[in-house]
Amino acid sequence: MTEASPIRVDIVSDVVCPWCVIGYRQLALASEQTGIPVEVHWHPFELNTDMPPEGQNLREHIAQKYGSTIEESEASRQRLTELGAELGFEFNYAADMRMVNTFRAHQLIDWAATKGKAHEVKMALFASFFTDRRDVSQPDVLGDAAVAAGLDRDEALEVLRDERMAGDVRKKQQFWTGHGISGVPAMVFSQQHLVTGAQGVENYGRILQHLAEA
Repeated sequence: MTEASPIRVDIVSDVVCPWCVIGYRQLALASEQTGIPVEVHWHPFELNTDMPPEGQNLREHIAQKYGSTIEESEASRQRLTELGAELGFEFNYAADMRMVNTFRAHQLIDWAATKGKAHEVKMALFASFFTDRRDVSQPDVLGDAAVAAGLDRDEALEVLRDERMAGDVRKKQQFWTGHGISGVPAMVFSQQHLVTGAQGVENYGRILQHLAEA
């Protein structure tokens, strides 16, 4: 590896996972601070594969899934909001926020990857859900994300209508769960080293330096 060679990082994540955007932002800052470039590849994971079309109130969902109290939920939201602000990302939580199905969102990202725009769409969807509190299961919201990434809205909506990416997304999801990924973010560095959870800027920096020196 030459000094300028980027380190490949495969990130398995969901667009409604707050720690996924936190983890990515920490990694990006570590890359900036160390001067070690990374080449990010996004992979699909659904936190809630059985989420109904109408979604579920986010606080109720968290309480049901993890047993969190209202106080614990508020403390977690406050911590995420502060972490996000430190990393330049705005979490804009509200009492009426809803957890939604993300299968369409992953189809859009996979299609965007064929155009070299997966990263841009992923970032747009993180912002749509957490900052703008929009329903990222809805075609109009996904179309806006495509436009924000410089893609054609009509083509994006056609991709979602005919579900041409659905089979590939399911196969990729099954690949990662079949390899033991049960929570996200999950990052695989240099296609060898699995790191789970948002590890912090310093830890990511140490990982990048270790790999760059190897």
